[in-house]
Amino acid sequence: MLRVVIKPIRPDKEDRLRTWLAELNSRADEVRQTFREETVRAEQAFVLAGATGPLLVYVMEAEDFERGSNAFAGSRRAIDLEHREVMRECLADSSTVVPLYDVSL
Repeated sequence: MLRVVIKPIRPDKEDRLRTWLAELNSRADEVRQTFREETVRAEQAFVLAGATGPLLVYVMEAEDFERGSNAFAGSRRAIDLEHREVMRECLADSSTVVPLYDVSL
């Protein structure tokens, strides 16, 4: 199952977010450990220019998003704690994007 999250990045936080995403790449082994608990198969993140500022586009593939969300919320792993903090610091709230077309095999 795929999920796409689109969130506006807070003013002056784009560099902080880009630095964190680069750090996640360098800590890929830790990230993969969390994937196992969260049923995640893959994640990708993009920063796009939006009309009112930069946007984070986060794409995830997982077996069970509810289980994954619960595992992430309850995780005490350093990388998950850091991830929650950086996302809270860098991202503004936005509405949920609902796909207009969604087909899978």
